[in-house]
Amino acid sequence: MRNLLTFVLLIAFLPATAQTEINPKVKGDKDKQFILNEIDKHAAVYKKVSRDIWGYAELGFNETKSTTELQELLKGNGFTIETGVSNMPTAFVATYSYGTGGPTLGLLAEFDALPGLSQDSTFTKKPIIDGAGGHACGHNLFGTASSAAAIALREWLIKNKKAGTIKLYGTPAEEGGSAKVYMVRDGLFNGVDAVLHWHPSSANDASPSSCLSIKQTMFRFYGRAAHAAAAPDAGRSALDGVESMNYMVNMMREHVPQDARIHYIINKGGLAANVVPDFAEVEYMVRHPDARVVEEIWNRIVKASEGAAAGTETTTKYEVVSGSYNLVPNVTLAKVMYSNLVKVGGVIYTPEETAFAKEIQKTIPRAPDLSQAAEVQPFKTGGFFPASTDVGDITWVVPTVGLGTATWVPGAPAHSWQAVATGGMSIGQKAMLNAAKTLALTGADLFNNPALLQQAKDELSKTLGPGFTYKSMIGDRKPPLDFRKGK
Repeated sequence: MRNLLTFVLLIAFLPATAQTEINPKVKGDKDKQFILNEIDKHAAVYKKVSRDIWGYAELGFNETKSTTELQELLKGNGFTIETGVSNMPTAFVATYSYGTGGPTLGLLAEFDALPGLSQDSTFTKKPIIDGAGGHACGHNLFGTASSAAAIALREWLIKNKKAGTIKLYGTPAEEGGSAKVYMVRDGLFNGVDAVLHWHPSSANDASPSSCLSIKQTMFRFYGRAAHAAAAPDAGRSALDGVESMNYMVNMMREHVPQDARIHYIINKGGLAANVVPDFAEVEYMVRHPDARVVEEIWNRIVKASEGAAAGTETTTKYEVVSGSYNLVPNVTLAKVMYSNLVKVGGVIYTPEETAFAKEIQKTIPRAPDLSQAAEVQPFKTGGFFPASTDVGDITWVVPTVGLGTATWVPGAPAHSWQAVATGGMSIGQKAMLNAAKTLALTGADLFNNPALLQQAKDELSKTLGPGFTYKSMIGDRKPPLDFRKGK
């Protein structure tokens, strides 16, 4: 791959290229072995990119270095780049087409970090910079693996003279900004036949599953400042408004579906105890497996904010920061992806990695056996993951399939320092390459068999039912580009 080897940002740091080996599970299938070889040959490049992004640890909508590195990698390998899509400076779409006609496949690439989770690649808690961000959800690996898969698929299209289009979506701010929702709302997935994605995990799994829908809102209260001792009667506390609202919502918890989730933090509650605060802000998230229930609960929370303002003689306004649907699983595509994950296999630790992982597991309650990292979980339908993702909106408009690979030590939770630690070293990088291979092999199967794509579309139509029209939960608001500023 001529262009990839001239990727000047990496050349000075590259070790010798990896030696490729015949995967016994694809022995005799030269087509699939070609894809595996393409990724293995340039594993050093992808490891370097993932480590760079891990080091940048940039928060949502501020991932300038991370998006630039991924764009340069893709541009150097024949992709055309459209930047700043959907009014988000770090979002992009990288496109490569071979021939005319043929299916269009999308791949998703995330690259934002989380605030306050800085951590070195050690088996003890050790922030690199106190209070700084860290890749506790492995998005440094996510974006890199998807890019590697897109590049390998491009080479495969050329080798096989197969007509088709690859679109890689660089999607910022998954952790709270819901960038993908804006891209769906703006029609960027129109004309795409299927979308492939993955996510770092503590296990290897490609079973179809759903998740929680979510709506995130900032409630801001405005009062009247006064001296808290000399003239308290002249003041109206915005913090009283927030606390009254929180009390009402906490009482409401008894009267919502038991599988609902409501969580909040007080972002701002005043600046000095002897000043009646004239401004306070509370951030709420509402989750439920059904987006309609999320909207119902959210409407009740809005009423609580209005009641709190009336009772404390303050005023309130709210801003919907993000909102996304639950995942719509697609069994047709999941079966294809699962078969390829089985071919690729799990993560095999070296003795050094085993020792590292055992130390990490000492910090994890009830950690499973390390052998889970090398296993592929059995295929099952009806799965559910109790978290949220803006991938959800995509699944309501395009057949979508995803997988997870064991980038984290078995038992390590997402959004933890343990996840950051393994995401910046060889354990995470091995699982990243497995994800890239699975994505690329699945893409090749779909390019080779358009009938599968039609079957997947038919399944989605049946699931959604007649008359469904997608409508985002964020309304017509613009992306909250300052959401993570100051964090």
